[in-house]
Amino acid sequence: MAMTQTQLLHELEPVVAVELDRHNAMAKEWFPHEYVPWSEGRDFDGVYGGEAWQESDSKIPEAARVSLIVNLLTEDNLPSYHHEIASTFGRDGAWGTWVHRWTAEEDRHGTAIRDYLTVTRAVDPVALERARMAHMEQGFQSEYGTMLQQLAYVSFQELATRISHRNTGKASGDEGCERLLARIAADENLHMLFYRNLLKAAFELDPNQTMRAVTDVVTTFQMPGSGMDGFARKSLIIANEGIYDLRLHLDDVLMPVLRQWAVFDKTGLDGDGEKAREELSAFLAKTDATAARFVERREERRARAAARQ
Repeated sequence: MAMTQTQLLHELEPVVAVELDRHNAMAKEWFPHEYVPWSEGRDFDGVYGGEAWQESDSKIPEAARVSLIVNLLTEDNLPSYHHEIASTFGRDGAWGTWVHRWTAEEDRHGTAIRDYLTVTRAVDPVALERARMAHMEQGFQSEYGTMLQQLAYVSFQELATRISHRNTGKASGDEGCERLLARIAADENLHMLFYRNLLKAAFELDPNQTMRAVTDVVTTFQMPGSGMDGFARKSLIIANEGIYDLRLHLDDVLMPVLRQWAVFDKTGLDGDGEKAREELSAFLAKTDATAARFVERREERRARAAARQ
């Protein structure tokens, strides 16, 4: 008989406590202000009578700038994310301790990125603030209704965020930006390990229900910033630059986590569990073909552009 979500929460609590201790032992204290070159800052127009932002102020290429904005706006919706995981996991015991610890660490990311971008004039601060207001007013609500689905989602999403931050830093061509985003990516990796290990334990408790949750998430996955204005266009710019695309999503996010869970080696699945695994396998094969076509066409576009030059 499948376990209820409440039963799974209780059964996983000791694992949460162990993973929380591991996280706290591995996490390194760091301070956003140390990653911001404050001496480069100067007044903007407004109450201090400085200079309005202009695109020539930014040293960062357009694609990296777009990715930075998407990443920051995604971090900005933290109040909605906190509500989601606190409502799902609860605010008591080890679960509650983790929820608040995770929220505090994520809040540091938005603070650091915004300060860096503002001080270095990497992006238009007026446009950024308007985008923040619009995105946060929209909020975020997960489409996943079970605790197992939520655990599966954040396992993939945290790794996706880590890769996006790291690749954005590299694409920026800015040493300070890359250093900051590498620091943030290290936090995201620890978050991924926490959630990934919890879901691995869930597979041991209820493999069929967990397999169904993983398949449901993989086949419908979207980044939490997908609701922001112009997300599809921004995502295409980011993908064309190779910062984050379907090939990376499959090879560097989905497959490493699925291998850690050994989803294709599980035995003893019942009819629904096996059906979910078959659906997952078919989806991965289709995604691989789609990713290959995208990369091929991108290389063709780059070759044509190079020939024109």
